[in-house]
Amino acid sequence: MVLEDYLAELRKITLLAPDEERLLWQQFKDEGDLDSRRQLIEHYQPLVFKAAMRFRVDQPVIMDMIQEGTVGLIEAVENYNHTRGVAFSLYAKYRIQGRIMNYLEREGKKNWTYIDSPAEDGDDSNTLRDTLVDTAPGVSQQAEYNYLMEQVKQAMGRLPAKEQLVLSGVYLEEQEPKDLAESLDMSISHIYRLQKQGIRRIRGMLSKFMQNW
Repeated sequence: MVLEDYLAELRKITLLAPDEERLLWQQFKDEGDLDSRRQLIEHYQPLVFKAAMRFRVDQPVIMDMIQEGTVGLIEAVENYNHTRGVAFSLYAKYRIQGRIMNYLEREGKKNWTYIDSPAEDGDDSNTLRDTLVDTAPGVSQQAEYNYLMEQVKQAMGRLPAKEQLVLSGVYLEEQEPKDLAESLDMSISHIYRLQKQGIRRIRGMLSKFMQNW
């Protein structure tokens, strides 16, 4: 399937009413109804597209990312507990992003700029780079600023996939650590550990660079 065909299929998707979705989860989880499972996967396919587009990679890579993200979506549908009260979209998006990140890391595809994605749609005022580097003093020229940001992007791209996932959740998506831990099926102590490790790695990778800045 090419991207144009995929987008055409996405446009056919209609939103489910809350009661309809609850019924589908009950039928799939409680009765093993596979048609309900299929409908849920189709209904949430836009989450995959949104996750893939935020990485801003070259177009030939996008469909591979969408395929990997769809695997993450399917895994989320399989493992989601609809009785716990956690929104499926919150639970699924980290699994989708994790699959995509693992794919990019596995294939050695580093030409992506997820670190520059806004924390919220339409708002680019709070990104991970803002929390890692103080750009107020000493970075007055746009060229210098852009070069500095490129170093941060490269450092982010060298992090292990789980650390990237946690830093994205905490800094880009502004998720509370306890919510992130629940959505990723991790303990909150594990989330904090991955967060600290990721920040420490990035600072270590940038330390020599910053000394000469």
